[in-house]
Amino acid sequence: MLASMHKKLNRVIVKHPKDAFRNQEHLNKEWKRFNYFSEPDFTKAVQEYEQFLAIMNKHVENIEFLPASESVGLDSLYAHDPVKFSKKGAIILKSGKKLRQPEAEAYKNYLLEKDIPILGELTGEATADGGDLVWLDDHTLLIGRGYRTNDEAIEQIKEMTRDIVDECIVVQLPHDQGEEECLHLMSFISIVDDNLAVVYSRLMPVFLRQLLIKRGFQLIEVPDEEYHRLGCNVLALAPRVCVMVSGNPYTKAKLVEAGATVYEYEGNEISYLGTGGPTCLTCPVVRN
Repeated sequence: MLASMHKKLNRVIVKHPKDAFRNQEHLNKEWKRFNYFSEPDFTKAVQEYEQFLAIMNKHVENIEFLPASESVGLDSLYAHDPVKFSKKGAIILKSGKKLRQPEAEAYKNYLLEKDIPILGELTGEATADGGDLVWLDDHTLLIGRGYRTNDEAIEQIKEMTRDIVDECIVVQLPHDQGEEECLHLMSFISIVDDNLAVVYSRLMPVFLRQLLIKRGFQLIEVPDEEYHRLGCNVLALAPRVCVMVSGNPYTKAKLVEAGATVYEYEGNEISYLGTGGPTCLTCPVVRN
């Protein structure tokens, strides 16, 4: 299993837009309900995803696909959020976005079917998204407290991980664009090596920025316009080997300057319209 955001990615769970979006008619009915910027084009979404998969296939040995399910919606494309993996197995979460809550049960059934270990599951009023949980290193877990992840979930996650986490750091998230928008901790930080992070500091609490610098991180600062094009959402396939949505030239250049290899995919339909970059599209299971 894993407790890292940047080590070599060996096994990952994803969901194809053919199974999440289904078809154009389904997108036409559902995109407003799921708060997408506009209606995605199904054919283009599939083409973009194939481009994304081509990059993944070159670097990741084991790519597994969540099956289609009547119980979940468009956002199930973003396979990262219903589950977070730890060294001892999966933590089954429950999204703070009510429309996404059925995804946890579908995911749990998949993991049981595949004999993938489950460490625990959120219960009661607890809500959390995978995008709010960031492994700073093998023994340090950052948890974003915002509209998607509440205090009850934080307490339950702390309890579940007490044997494998030395330090659990709660990061208070800003209101930013409001409750309906998706702001995760991972919206403004992507760790791409043990001393390199892509950040949007304007949304970052001062203590967190200072903590990263104190721990020796070089910070690549994403400009405003590229933040809004998901430029801060960078997936590490291995240390300093990254995937990002195309159209973020400044951030890409800074990554290359820092010695990173950067792959890009066209992500208008599958990423930008639903506010979910490459980290959101992937649920890493094993990194080493």
